[in-house]
Amino acid sequence: MSLVLLANFCSHLQNATKARLGTTSVPSTRQILLVSLLLQSSGFISSVTRGSVLGPDEVYTPTTQENVSTRRIWLGLKYLDNEPVMSRLNMVSKPTKRIYVGYRDLKELAMGRDANYVKGLAPGEVMVVSTDRGIMEAREAAEMLLGGQLLCRVN
Repeated sequence: MSLVLLANFCSHLQNATKARLGTTSVPSTRQILLVSLLLQSSGFISSVTRGSVLGPDEVYTPTTQENVSTRRIWLGLKYLDNEPVMSRLNMVSKPTKRIYVGYRDLKELAMGRDANYVKGLAPGEVMVVSTDRGIMEAREAAEMLLGGQLLCRVN
């Protein structure tokens, strides 16, 4: 799992929302796809589609060895009253300092309390956690009594 690619993804989305883009494309990796789908289910992104460098696919095209370098994930960004729904994306774990928490600390964070030098979640804020059962939102992982690596927070 590359935190460098995830950091580039976060900064790309933040720049795209500041530029008021309707759609944007990011590299096609499994980790970025899972985080994008989590952001879509949380209501920060309107659509997630696969495509090429030319645009989203009209018809499903499988990824093969021949076209893997040209595959992209196209994201539709959301705006409310001409303001971006996703205002800030911050990395919690950095490539040089990864932050892991247990399920007790994750529960504290989900309730809005600080834990392990990490500020608690504010209302409407989402924290992405990588657990042994996949990438999920912090509140969902706390309900399942799972800990893991804190990836990023979105509000």
